[in-house]
Amino acid sequence: YVHGFASSGRNGSVKTLRLLMPQAKVIAPDLPVEPFDAMELLRNMLASEKHDLIIGTSMGAMYTEMLYGVDRILVNPAFQLADTLLKNNGLGRQEYHNPRQDGETSFLVTKTLLEHFREVSSHCFERAAEDHDKVFGLYGIHDTLVHTFDLFSEHYPQAIRFDGEHYLNDNAILHSVLPVIQWIDDRQRNIQKPVLFISLSDRIINHSSGFAKSVATLAANYDVHIVASVPYNTPELCQKAVNWCESNLGVPVWNRVTVTNHKNLLLADYLIDAEPDVNGASDFMGTLIHFGSDAFKTWEDVLTYFDRLGGQ
Repeated sequence: YVHGFASSGRNGSVKTLRLLMPQAKVIAPDLPVEPFDAMELLRNMLASEKHDLIIGTSMGAMYTEMLYGVDRILVNPAFQLADTLLKNNGLGRQEYHNPRQDGETSFLVTKTLLEHFREVSSHCFERAAEDHDKVFGLYGIHDTLVHTFDLFSEHYPQAIRFDGEHYLNDNAILHSVLPVIQWIDDRQRNIQKPVLFISLSDRIINHSSGFAKSVATLAANYDVHIVASVPYNTPELCQKAVNWCESNLGVPVWNRVTVTNHKNLLLADYLIDAEPDVNGASDFMGTLIHFGSDAFKTWEDVLTYFDRLGGQ
């Protein structure tokens, strides 16, 4: 874990990650203030020990982008850190937000240091082409400090917006960072989870409680996808469906929205549908779960069913 500006390896995000992933070894060094020294430390660590995943936040995400060859998650990456600091009164004496191993409680930001940040960050993306499938960018939609979504997207396809601010909290880690960690872990271990489609409908969207929570729960054991059916002559509704999923279901269904009026052609293990007689759902070749039927009146009923299956 590569921390952000004025932070340390003993911050709350590190503690939360260790709590959520007790089986993982989370290494979180205190970074030197000088960016050249910070990059040297990180590259030496990368060379001395195998790392499965690197997560960087803000300034740390800018550094992490340049640690090529390893799977990485960049959270609100500050690719233009020098400019960001200038705009937000970052010059002068700054207090550390978290305890440091060296006992220091503050540090000085000079114009020379800003130029060093500018020089180091100028080397971002130099090898992005060879690593484009190894890097995820996570961007909080309420972040008021860093706005590099478009810049990241010019170099990497896996740019994801999440419901959060610049600084991570427990909720953002649990619902936005952890799902991406699970995707990467599944890929590294060649795990193929059963595929589960959930069909959007008025019954599911507007007349059932617990939809988003259930999606997050199911995503731990299943490859959850959303399927939307839209009239052929109103293609703009496709984007509306994607936007709704991004706003209401979040990271677990990123890049997992399928639009079709022929649900019988879906290749998956399960389909949850409140209208099985519409658009071919009744002819789905896998297991069809009729949401709203006597057996599956609520999302609690659905979760109980899948819990009994144990991830099968």
